[in-house]
Amino acid sequence: MNGSDHTSGAVLAAYRYCETVTGLQARNFAYGIRLLPLAKRQAMSALYAFSRRVDDIGDGELPPAVKQERLDETRVLLGRVRAGEVAEDDTDPVAVALADTAERFAIPLTGLDELIDGVQMDLRGDTYETWDDLAAYCRCVAGAIGRLSLGVFGTVRDAHGAERASEYADTLGLALQLTNILRDVREDAANGRTYLPANDLAKFGCSAGFQEAVPPPGADFTGLIEFEVRRARALFATGYRLLPMLDRRSGACVAAMAGIYRRLLERIAADPEAVLRGRVSLPGHEKAYVAARGLAGLDSRRVARGRA
Repeated sequence: MNGSDHTSGAVLAAYRYCETVTGLQARNFAYGIRLLPLAKRQAMSALYAFSRRVDDIGDGELPPAVKQERLDETRVLLGRVRAGEVAEDDTDPVAVALADTAERFAIPLTGLDELIDGVQMDLRGDTYETWDDLAAYCRCVAGAIGRLSLGVFGTVRDAHGAERASEYADTLGLALQLTNILRDVREDAANGRTYLPANDLAKFGCSAGFQEAVPPPGADFTGLIEFEVRRARALFATGYRLLPMLDRRSGACVAAMAGIYRRLLERIAADPEAVLRGRVSLPGHEKAYVAARGLAGLDSRRVARGRA
């Protein structure tokens, strides 16, 4: 589990494929993954590549019936990985890399089943009445990824309350997903989707929905975003408690990934209506700065001092 000295050429090639996918597609996560040692970097890339495949099915242009068929196929593949039935010379590099990762690390593969469940919610067009309803969705599409990642990272032996690490990883995933939802309000509205809880929309006069990303007359859209930002900040504060439980490199990875989204959240907080004008993002140099902070352990020390 500590390296790949005896890994076959076929498995190494599969990992290289997954790392290429991660480098090209994971515009935010890649900054953190690069900070990991080789074996963990490979494992996280395998998890990302599989997750990307599932997300791409949900976000693609295929008819719903075909999307469902593809999701069913990913479940079958996941079952093969779980049963140890994927050979090193399998023609699917993501399957090969994921199977090797599952052998090397104690990852809860059920988290990938939850991810597929979440994409099926999207496929059905599910909406969410309350935050608890939305949180259940977020746990499928993001909290599960946090718990899977923790299986790769592990916890340090002297971590106080390490049994809560899974809870913190799950909560950090919720914080990231809620930030994603706020960032993508305009894009989702254009696709006829509203993820924010119906109760929250009604509270701020937005329950009539958005037409071309324009709030209804009289709606307090700024108040709605500020309300959700406060919720996300609270989730980040709890999720950041994971950092002192991780080794230096794993903590740096999490701090970088979470830090990028936390800065994105604060950018949205500073100008709530920016999400109606387009996708809010951070420039590359700012993401690199956040990654450097994570590697220096600054965020972990802030959490340890109770200042996150």
